[in-house]
Amino acid sequence: MAPIPRLRDYKGPALLSYGFRPFFLFGSLYAGLAILAWLPAFYGELELLTVFAPRDWHIHEMLYGYLPAVITGFLLTAVPNWTGRMPLQGWPLLVLVLAWAIGRIAVTASALIGWEAAALIDNAFLVLVAAAMGREIIRGKNWRNLKVLIALGVLSVGNIVFHVEAHVLGAADYGVRLGIAATMMLIMLVGGRIIPSFTRNWLVRENPGRLPASFGRFDVASMIAAGVALAMWVAAPDWSVTGAALIAAGVLQALRLARWAGERTWRDRLVLILHVAYAFVPLGFVLVGLAASGFLPASAGIHAWTGGAMGIMTLAVMSRASLGHTGRTLEATMVTQGIYLLLVTAALARVCAAIHPAWSDTLLHLAGGAWAGAFVGFALAYWQVFTRPRVTA
Repeated sequence: MAPIPRLRDYKGPALLSYGFRPFFLFGSLYAGLAILAWLPAFYGELELLTVFAPRDWHIHEMLYGYLPAVITGFLLTAVPNWTGRMPLQGWPLLVLVLAWAIGRIAVTASALIGWEAAALIDNAFLVLVAAAMGREIIRGKNWRNLKVLIALGVLSVGNIVFHVEAHVLGAADYGVRLGIAATMMLIMLVGGRIIPSFTRNWLVRENPGRLPASFGRFDVASMIAAGVALAMWVAAPDWSVTGAALIAAGVLQALRLARWAGERTWRDRLVLILHVAYAFVPLGFVLVGLAASGFLPASAGIHAWTGGAMGIMTLAVMSRASLGHTGRTLEATMVTQGIYLLLVTAALARVCAAIHPAWSDTLLHLAGGAWAGAFVGFALAYWQVFTRPRVTA
């Protein structure tokens, strides 16, 4: 994302001066702390005041709690660039942050307030974000980016379906797959824009030679194949034809990634981690495809997508955007690289836990500890980045 072109004469706390600041900070803190609560809840050592089963609370709060916070932080920073309008700051931004935080409390305390109230309070955040983004995009006449409202709309629908399913059936199913599919499409769309761009910029400056392929028909075809496969997975996850479509889409996404010259970015870890994160996209497609054909547990591929593609990609984008938009050097310090390593470890351990049940307890604790360490570590390491004014030359 390019620097925001204009700012209001803002005199309030630095934390509320840009959309990414509060949402990246509190979202990452929540991602880490929620896992520390979920592990004892999963093993029956902690009782949460939620109507959700421990598994569903964990899935919901990662998929419809953490991820919307990061997506919102990204959009609140990107949309002003797309439209040329002023970014959301101060009290309006605080309202969105509070709506997100109240939603997390409502879901976790839903046994006290009832599932209907929790669902309405929780989903209000996504509705408010969609309204805010739609207003800015329409007033800025940036019609081509209205598609982000589709992703937010699908997430909102998936969230409501999740709540209803959990109440009526005792466990969420379609709501989980719908949220994952919407987020994966968003990652492929945004990743396909920023990864080749950042890679090209760095290679031209630091390592001349082969450059990422430009967006073309192959990218369109691979995205269509992925969208069709994900739609089939949402509707019929255990159908062998779905499995074949997912594997084919995974192969196309792997080829798409290979066209971006990621192997040439080793010296810039801020760029390299984007390629590592995207590698979990095709891996997830293939593993979920194998699961549809009965060869693997479905959770292996699902966690390649959620813990790998979503977790690593969001942290990679947060770290890079936070440095760039606060005037700091775009460089991954040793602490940042350690955070990346923890998160990659968490993702791989969680995938392996699903594939190798005999080691699942050990690997689950390893994955949970590494995940919590990565996100809480990121929040602490970037605390001053989020809470202090932009660095000026």
